[in-house]
Amino acid sequence: MQPHLRKVFENINEVEFDKDKKILAMMSAEKEKVKFVKPVDPNKKNVEDWRGELEEMMRLSVREAFLNAVKDYPSRKRTEWAVSHPGQVILNGSQIIWTADVEQSFKAGATAVREYWDKLNEYLLGLVELVRTKLSVQAKVTVNALIVIDVHAKDVVEKLWRASIHDVGAFEWISQLRYYWETDNAFVKCIQTNFPYGYEYLGNTLRLVITPLTDKCYMTLMGALKLNLGGAPAGPAGTGKTESVKDLAKALAKQCVVFNCSDSMDYIMIGKFFKGLASAGAWCCFDEFNRINIEVLSVIAQQLLILFG
Repeated sequence: MQPHLRKVFENINEVEFDKDKKILAMMSAEKEKVKFVKPVDPNKKNVEDWRGELEEMMRLSVREAFLNAVKDYPSRKRTEWAVSHPGQVILNGSQIIWTADVEQSFKAGATAVREYWDKLNEYLLGLVELVRTKLSVQAKVTVNALIVIDVHAKDVVEKLWRASIHDVGAFEWISQLRYYWETDNAFVKCIQTNFPYGYEYLGNTLRLVITPLTDKCYMTLMGALKLNLGGAPAGPAGTGKTESVKDLAKALAKQCVVFNCSDSMDYIMIGKFFKGLASAGAWCCFDEFNRINIEVLSVIAQQLLILFG
């Protein structure tokens, strides 16, 4: 079953067995290893049953690693913390801490946001120094991705202090992707959307640079999620529409399947695709959707209306 794991999960490439054939850990394509909270026993079970258990354990283990990283943050130097947990939980854990720190600085007085910006500058320089040292391949990928996230975090805070924002409800702040730990789970908020973090294991991968246009795309797509709709990013070829959708899926820890459409597709094929997505709870990005024939698109629109209804 090992060769087929990548077809089912976003980034479980292989699993680790013990001598009793119980599954103890999962490995990503980049060879990052995350231990399971408790072993999964596939012996004498149907594949669909133990695969379901494997999925459940993946989510529990990512959640546990996430919580451990956030709890561990205050007790270490940030540069040390950044290389001592799985890449995914470092990136999203740092965003939970950033959100809390920004909201704390709003309450702390007029100069607190500016002081926090200086602190973020120090964090960034610390990571730049760290990435120049002799690191493992895994650690280098994590630190590179964290630098990308940190640069955006610093830019957001700079925008806030230059505009003299001190209100947690200000649009300049609520329009950002904000991470919170509430009711024993992680949630990602953007304006009025409150989306539960998906805990899909993403491995240790790089992130795209976040520009003001990326922020606008995220805002629009998160608003669509709140309204139970899909999004349709438009623009010239090669500008990053697909990559931005994939990156938002990574930010929310959801599996994202990218599919390139052609004019030979019919409504039956798309119907099967929707069935799979509904049962897996995954996202899909249909590339070049407008290549599908107009007669087929009208039927797909009906399918979508029924699904979204």
